[in-house]
Amino acid sequence: MADDGDVNRVVAPGTRPEAVADRVAEVVEGIVELWTSAGQAVSPRLSAHQLKALKAVAYRSELNLTALAESVGIALPAASRLCDRLEAAGLLQRVPHPGNRRALQLLLTPQGSRILREIDERRSLSLAAVLAAMPPAQRQSLEEGLHAFRAAQHATADERATTREEQ
Repeated sequence: MADDGDVNRVVAPGTRPEAVADRVAEVVEGIVELWTSAGQAVSPRLSAHQLKALKAVAYRSELNLTALAESVGIALPAASRLCDRLEAAGLLQRVPHPGNRRALQLLLTPQGSRILREIDERRSLSLAAVLAAMPPAQRQSLEEGLHAFRAAQHATADERATTREEQ
């Protein structure tokens, strides 16, 4: 009998990671649609990159354009254009950095903060409506499974980082 660490163990076809990944991918698309629709329901409407940029600025004080580009995963010129649009919409402002007069700091405006709160509320309400349609035991199982997924995700990310460091 194979132990849990044996990668050659017999696994029921429907429970193989590849098969589960295919089924989970379908569900994730629905969750992503629910999640992104909140950004589309506010005024001004926000793209995924715009929303990600606003969230990055909200969560990281003293964020500059270079750090924003890295955080959102876009090139510096694209980040600059993104900030131009967010600033024109009144959601973001560029101000002189308090510790470096040659640098600019990105800050949310009060309207930007309000929009993020509204989006978070819409997301929570939409997600709660779907979860309310599930039996309590399934909600509990989902929560436990998502926590296990997150732990495994962190473990594999740590493993990849260790492998890169060793190379």
